[in-house]
Amino acid sequence: MRILIVGGGGREHALAWALARSPHRPELFIAPGNAGTEALGENVALAPDDVPGLLAFARARGIDLTVAGPEQPLVAGIVDAFTEAGLPIVGPTAAAARLEGSKAFAKAFMARHGIPTAAHRTFTASEYAEAVAYLEAQGAPVVVKASGLAGGKGAVVCETLDAARAALDAMMRDQRFGAAGEEVVVEAFMAGEELSLFALTDGEAYVLLAPAQDHKRIGEGDAGPNTGGMGAYAPAPVATETVLRQARAEIIEPTLRGMAAEGHPYRGILYVGLMITDEGPKVVEYNCRFGDPEAQAVVPLLQSDLLELFLQLTEGRLEAAKPVFHPGASACVVLASKGYPGAYEKGFVIEGIERAEAMPDVVVMHAGTRRNAKGELVTAGGRVLAVSALGADLAEALEKAYRAVDVIHFEGMQYRRDIGRKGLKRLSARGIVS
Repeated sequence: MRILIVGGGGREHALAWALARSPHRPELFIAPGNAGTEALGENVALAPDDVPGLLAFARARGIDLTVAGPEQPLVAGIVDAFTEAGLPIVGPTAAAARLEGSKAFAKAFMARHGIPTAAHRTFTASEYAEAVAYLEAQGAPVVVKASGLAGGKGAVVCETLDAARAALDAMMRDQRFGAAGEEVVVEAFMAGEELSLFALTDGEAYVLLAPAQDHKRIGEGDAGPNTGGMGAYAPAPVATETVLRQARAEIIEPTLRGMAAEGHPYRGILYVGLMITDEGPKVVEYNCRFGDPEAQAVVPLLQSDLLELFLQLTEGRLEAAKPVFHPGASACVVLASKGYPGAYEKGFVIEGIERAEAMPDVVVMHAGTRRNAKGELVTAGGRVLAVSALGADLAEALEKAYRAVDVIHFEGMQYRRDIGRKGLKRLSARGIVS
């Protein structure tokens, strides 16, 4: 069986790592891949948004199943193109992917179907004055979001009205996020703890993977600007049975019913970012794919064959799926370049990965890496590596991950030292850990 994985980040390395372990023994192709995925299959020099090129490659190489990793090709319609060509692919259609591609659409969809989320209003670029007036009427704190795709950096939590006006200016006047900021959503700040839920769905049936918690800010204690994600762990203790039951009944199932009722059944990976408030879980955002770095924590916890789950998904057989998970917990720590999420330099030699992966239960997922002319492994992005580890519990998983981090080095390497702290605090409050 030949599998094409679209994307070149840590999420795609995690997917390739899991699929390579399948009893189906697939032959993997990763487009474009990175220096880590080259050990698991063949890297293909095609950009993730080159839908015609990817389709031509899949036809020429007899690809049996394609898995689209990042959001850009999904929003651009890669699933529509592959489906029309009769090629199986994991992911939602462009119409269904609007749940991520347009926050304005997602908010309106939630309003139509009674799905709990923050109070909000949407403004176009020509409605700047109205947006400012709404901000001043609502007061701070408030959240200002670019409606389109902004690489996980388009949501700004504003503690003051001055900060909110500055965020509006950046999106609507300065066009810092380009076309993504042509519409802006202003929503009420939700107090609580965030949670990432991942459902694999064939449009009707679905299965949940381990609930995770991401760490979006660059600095410890959730300080500084948003990033693509600096680390994650699973299962997140904030996801109690009560929370999961509510999320299923009030959010996931109404979302799937609503998309089907509107003529765009959602098939693929549905990521629901939640805020666990005093009133219960509410939707922060939808994503149409695995999160990154959540995938690097969630995928290693899956004991079942991920490829078989994907086949059940694309063939409409997911109702029979009963995924099995490893006991314990998983954690991953992202190692980033100096300056990220702002400007950063590339090309620094990376050392210590072999020592890290020689440690029990540790795997290092590559993101921004490549080989230089000398064949050395060097940095090639803002987020460079994700160091993942399994443990009997969250404390052990974190201890293993950070022990592995300690043996890896590249110039300017930065990372957060407080990944999982909220989870440990919750567990400690329950008397589960000291």
